[in-house]
Amino acid sequence: MTFDYDLFVIGAGSGGLAASKRAASYGAKVAIAEYDLVGGTCVIRGCIPKKLMVYGSHFPALFQDAAGYGWQLDNFLLDWEHFITSIDQEVRRLSQVHISLLEKAGVELIAGHAKFLDPHTIEINDRKITADKILIAVGGRPAKPDLPGIEYSITSNEIFHLTAQPKHIAIIGAGYIGTEFACIMRGLGSEVTQINRNHLILKGFDEDIRTAIQEGMSNHGINMIQNTEVTAIAQVPEGLKLNLSGDDQEPIIADVCLVATGRDPNVEGLGLQNAGVDVVPGSVEAGYCTTCAIAVDEYSQTNQPNIFAVGDVTDRLNLTPVAIGEGRAFADSEFGNNRRKFSHETVPTAVFSNPEAATVGWTETQAREKLGDAVTIYRTSFRPMYHSLTGKQERIMMKLVVDTNTNRVLGAHMVGENAAEIIQGVAIAVKMGATKQDFDDTVGIHPSAAEEFVTMR
Repeated sequence: MTFDYDLFVIGAGSGGLAASKRAASYGAKVAIAEYDLVGGTCVIRGCIPKKLMVYGSHFPALFQDAAGYGWQLDNFLLDWEHFITSIDQEVRRLSQVHISLLEKAGVELIAGHAKFLDPHTIEINDRKITADKILIAVGGRPAKPDLPGIEYSITSNEIFHLTAQPKHIAIIGAGYIGTEFACIMRGLGSEVTQINRNHLILKGFDEDIRTAIQEGMSNHGINMIQNTEVTAIAQVPEGLKLNLSGDDQEPIIADVCLVATGRDPNVEGLGLQNAGVDVVPGSVEAGYCTTCAIAVDEYSQTNQPNIFAVGDVTDRLNLTPVAIGEGRAFADSEFGNNRRKFSHETVPTAVFSNPEAATVGWTETQAREKLGDAVTIYRTSFRPMYHSLTGKQERIMMKLVVDTNTNRVLGAHMVGENAAEIIQGVAIAVKMGATKQDFDDTVGIHPSAAEEFVTMR
């Protein structure tokens, strides 16, 4: 059978872009469909605009720190409209860059919603397109709990487009998104209340990371309400009223309510049933729901031999570099005569909170679950030299998780300024199987915070 394309990609986000360009470089005829700005969550409403907001939120603290070093500064104010507009302009610039890269690679971009008609046929803009192989890379979308008045809340999609800075923002959720935006908005000068149904933020991270960030956030003036859920949201003359579980919890009044209770695979409207693509059943817990993810094997192949899926829509490890890695591994395997798997082991990640955190490898809990008592922990906590003149009581925490039997470093964790930059380098050593002795034998750069990773005893 003759097809219109060798590969048709649904979704021009990180995974889809990486896969389409790599496949085209092998000579495949490739098209990619996207109904929104090219770039996906990362470029449009995720990593990039969020990190720009993180940068912006750091300036007030830097101005304050400068006084400790003798600088005299006048009053400073944030021009919110300029701030948000500048971020949007950069997002749109990057989207155009990705379009140019697709053109350069010879990938055809088709604007519109794509839907399966059968395993080899896609419908888009009333046009039927056939392809030998099809890759689903549509990412995810913010999830909202089923609560009365939830329609008055916003998600991470809308927070980048607020026309005015909230005086008080309430945040429901304490994962990556909720924690990062709590710190961003507090840094920008808003009053922030974060509601967490658990005792600690960032479930799944190392306990020392969770504790250190939570303590730092509290010290920075974020009101953290723990072991509590929002039961209803209502509009009142003062703004939004959030009712909380527990008889002793007073309602919260805020200008804006951000819901950050997770993300769902974006499978609706794809017509997966028409192609016979299997999904993994979702679950519902206390109003927090997860829709179905596309089921794939270790080569990102679905139950249909010609249909594949990468990135957040598979709900494996939802990180931009992972989606890119999965997309390239797919293209290498199917078009580059280099069949290979993308490893989801020892993937470093960061939380751009304040204080910042980064991690790679096993947590202490994971290590003890797998190795029992054969685990040695090296941990340090100290005040960075930078703050010796600012007067602030900021702390840095570093931690190594080591296999006692082999002396291999299984995990490295850090909370503090530049944690992401430092752990990126440490991740190479952990990925290569470095031992604690290898760390000890490495000469530190002095004076630096990073040297602590090679001086812990």
